[in-house]
Amino acid sequence: MKKIIFYLLFASFFTVACSDEAGVAFDSGEEKKPAAVADAVEGEVLVKFVPEMTELLDKAFATRAAGGARSGIPSTDEVLEILNTYKFERVFPVDPRTEERTREAGLHLWYKVCFDESVDVAVAMEQLSKLGEISKMQSNRRIYRAGNGKRPVFVKAAGEGKLSSASSEFAFNDPDMALQWSYINRGGYGFEQDWAKSIAGCDVGCEAAWQLCQGDSSIIVGVMDEGVMWEHPDLFPNIWVNEDEEYASYSDNDGNGFCGDRYGYNFASDRGYISSTGSYDTGHGTHVAGTIAAVNNNGEGVCGIAGGDAANGKGGVRIMSLQIFDDNKASTVALEAKAFKYAADNGAVIMQCSWGYNSALSNIVQGFTPGPASEEEWIALYPLEKEAIDYFIENAGSPNGVIDGGIVIFASGNEFAGMPAYPGAYSRCLSVSAVAADYTPATYTNYGVEVDFTAPGGDGDYYGAPGSEYDNGGMIYSTICFEGKPGYGYYEGTSMSCPHVSGVAALGLSYAVALRKHFTADEFVELMHISSDNIDGYFVGDKLSHYNHSSPGSYATKTSLSQYRGKMGRLVNAGKLLAAIENNGRAMRLPDIYVAPGKSSVIALARYFVNGESLEYSCNIADGSIAEATVNGMELVVTGLKEGFTTLSVTVEGTVHTVNVTVRKGANGNGWM
Repeated sequence: MKKIIFYLLFASFFTVACSDEAGVAFDSGEEKKPAAVADAVEGEVLVKFVPEMTELLDKAFATRAAGGARSGIPSTDEVLEILNTYKFERVFPVDPRTEERTREAGLHLWYKVCFDESVDVAVAMEQLSKLGEISKMQSNRRIYRAGNGKRPVFVKAAGEGKLSSASSEFAFNDPDMALQWSYINRGGYGFEQDWAKSIAGCDVGCEAAWQLCQGDSSIIVGVMDEGVMWEHPDLFPNIWVNEDEEYASYSDNDGNGFCGDRYGYNFASDRGYISSTGSYDTGHGTHVAGTIAAVNNNGEGVCGIAGGDAANGKGGVRIMSLQIFDDNKASTVALEAKAFKYAADNGAVIMQCSWGYNSALSNIVQGFTPGPASEEEWIALYPLEKEAIDYFIENAGSPNGVIDGGIVIFASGNEFAGMPAYPGAYSRCLSVSAVAADYTPATYTNYGVEVDFTAPGGDGDYYGAPGSEYDNGGMIYSTICFEGKPGYGYYEGTSMSCPHVSGVAALGLSYAVALRKHFTADEFVELMHISSDNIDGYFVGDKLSHYNHSSPGSYATKTSLSQYRGKMGRLVNAGKLLAAIENNGRAMRLPDIYVAPGKSSVIALARYFVNGESLEYSCNIADGSIAEATVNGMELVVTGLKEGFTTLSVTVEGTVHTVNVTVRKGANGNGWM
């Protein structure tokens, strides 16, 4: 059984072959040389136009039916005709709410060209590269789930074994809390084989953190993975809900370009139905989601790091399912990019990504195909992927919210390699390695100077004896979907350490909400670094494990731990992070208000002031001919009367807060209202 799990989570949970170049970015004056293509979607190329083509593209996009075959640019259309192009469409659908910033980021210039599959992709790229209107190009490479059809270690179905002895030992009454050593490590509790290999304190510091905060429902974490089983009883209360949408309908009620996206979106199948029960689905996304936000103190199953406190009416952070794998369908770079943008545009501030390409230092003999070896190579291969990640980092959150910008967190990979995998190795992302319960690096983990953080990921080869099926204590216990039913089970890998970091970040932001603190994304990440623990002192001597221990081919391996020093990142510590938040950041401030004539904008005042629910508010607008303002309890309602500019003063406990009010019909014709 262990062999199955290991190969399921190797390199990254999801991987692609990266033996040939697949993308090109064209600088001014640079000769355009289309790349050779490996494992690209036949009959598809992704192109980015120069900004000067915006007006022509917009005109063509507005006058033809969606999915038309031509661009409206004469020279480009000549090539599209030669390629027998049957569809030419924007990669990112139009969302009027965010179209202005989409254009500022240049994402409106990315298009997918679908042409006759009999035309070789390399030939198509050669033809398109001759066009001066195109600035970047790449094939639409497939992204595969590694180890199709494999399963986690299933332990029990949901609803079994409520209110065990765990309720008397831990802060919450979830019966399987004792098995979650990665949150609170007592130094052996829950381990069935070798307690000496568990050191008290090797965890992510939940015990101290939970005394201050348990989560907040305003914080949204996007889980890009298999579909999250949103109906799992230990997850459903903490699932993000798009209230305007009817689940899995064919109507786009909120106009964001996606139909039926009530709990997220299934990008692999292009529908609002989140699938988690296909024959190839493994429960991976559901397991990851449980580590972050399984409901705490509900007498059921397990806890999440930021899962709230159900018994006391406190919700946890919310999970947005961004499904890029559905049953046996391969995903693509274009679908992944759409998921990043969707998450930023719909409120997520953390992206949890337990996948990636193989490390450049992965061993071909062990069956791994090395991935990009440098940031420059990765950007050249995947310019669209890079721009989509940048869009999330720069546009998630709010300058008036708890965080301005987004945090992208990736697994480092599981190829035993001395370099993490991309995209996680990208300097703007966070890469996460994995440790066992005694601070030693997990036998499979990737490591390297590019790794930012480490967290418990399990290590069955270390804890399991040769011939044993699996070792419960050595792995990570969480929610799963098993054979179409909600349940609980074990997984291991950097896929499991990654959501620990996402959960700690989400818990920290939840505490910042309680304190009404504001951070930029860079400031918050730096605070995570400062408050985490250096564990290099544990990397002494050798580590003995039994590679593939549950298989007849098992053999002992000895690894020198000194090679990991300075290359595992720091162990996240939720307790220390929350303590640091108390002394850092800035007080949140009321936002400037933009409203159209005849329309109203509603501001929830309580979210901007500590203990805001118990305060009294009053307001005064400087020019009552421009807008009128009233306070209804804890809500500020501003109604536009005519186009113009004025100021608004809100008084709270004798202190006056002044903001700007702008009344106008639109912004540069891009329909932000």
